[in-house]
Amino acid sequence: MNKCVAMVQFALAMMVTTSLSAQADVALHGQLSQGGLLWGEVAGASSVKLDGKSLKIADNGIFVFGFDRDAKPVSHLEVCRAEAMCEKQTLNIAQRQYDIQRITGVPQETVTPPASVLERIRKETALVVRARQQDFARQDFTQTFKWPVLGPITGVFGSQRVYNGSPGRPHYGLDIAAPTGSKVSAPIDGVVTLAHPDMFYSGGTLIIDHGMGVSSTFIHLSRVLVEVGQQVKQGDAIAEVGATGRATGPHLDWRMNWAGQRLDPALLMGPMPPS
Repeated sequence: MNKCVAMVQFALAMMVTTSLSAQADVALHGQLSQGGLLWGEVAGASSVKLDGKSLKIADNGIFVFGFDRDAKPVSHLEVCRAEAMCEKQTLNIAQRQYDIQRITGVPQETVTPPASVLERIRKETALVVRARQQDFARQDFTQTFKWPVLGPITGVFGSQRVYNGSPGRPHYGLDIAAPTGSKVSAPIDGVVTLAHPDMFYSGGTLIIDHGMGVSSTFIHLSRVLVEVGQQVKQGDAIAEVGATGRATGPHLDWRMNWAGQRLDPALLMGPMPPS
């Protein structure tokens, strides 16, 4: 079976809604999987902890969390009411098999960037970190996501290459092939926190915050069509597909984060419509 098709089928299988016990009365919407994003709602004056760490709760009771690529098989959610009645729930996190490619004979200068660009890389990394640390009281992540661009899926979340015996960084995005200049649309609402025309690794780079630590990153863009601080609506044209930065061909690399956790956009999507 084609690996991209298998990933889409996996995503569909994981798109479920799970609940705590009737006493806790908390529904979780999302994917209990490595790379999954989940959100729920609790009554006022409640607190929620994930593995002992408090989660931010909006005024209307909404909270959100996610699991990284290498999340452990079990996590624990604790919900406490105003009367100090607490209930814990064990969350079983689906473990995934990632595509690992081992490549030898690669020139080292291809694997390791030259010293002359290291300062540039550090500065650009700091810009991305600051953009993802923005704290907006938005809950756009509760919307139903739509594909930002249509085309063949050519790269999946979690895959990794081992160059000359040294593991490279895993691929944390979803790659969608499309011609240069193809319009990229906002998958859900949000506010722009970074709009950069050309970064060393990612080329044209755009970050949109969806609230409470959830953000989307779009890279290798030929053009960025929005500005920092601009609010966008689902379906708005936000950029154009390109092959900038370290890319081998035109495509959109779509990535998602929650509070430092790398998430898989494919787990939020249904089947890819015909392009």
